[in-house]
Amino acid sequence: MKIISGGQTGADRAALDAALAHGEAVGGWCPRGRMAEDGAIDDRYPLTETSRRDYAQRTRFNVRDSDATLIVARRPLTGGTALTERLALACGKPCLVVHPDDVPDVIAVCRNWMERHGVQILNVAGPRHSTASSAYSDTRRIMDALLVPYSSSRSSRR
Repeated sequence: MKIISGGQTGADRAALDAALAHGEAVGGWCPRGRMAEDGAIDDRYPLTETSRRDYAQRTRFNVRDSDATLIVARRPLTGGTALTERLALACGKPCLVVHPDDVPDVIAVCRNWMERHGVQILNVAGPRHSTASSAYSDTRRIMDALLVPYSSSRSSRR
């Protein structure tokens, strides 16, 4: 399993942090200059910079390079989160939007969806911190629960 995101504050960072904590591969695209709302994205996140300082370009690349996109957000989707859903649908990529308050049901839904689509590279998106202060904690809680089977099955193969 590989988790990718754009490295923005909130949902993106939570997905990367959860994956790193569970020993999963991480990556993705970020804008030139490693731009995020809180400044430059820390180098501990192995993201590739796009050629432009354009959030939409990195969003397109992350959707393109993943098997599917998981969005953790409350509807209605706005800004970059709405763009992510539109791009995934336009590319014909599986896209699942989950409401963060639906845990633990959302975990089973996500696992079944990922299995059904054979997801190996998951793009995770959602709001940035400035538009949803709980985006990091909501996404981290979901990702921690989702990644447990992957990290435990990998450690049992050692």
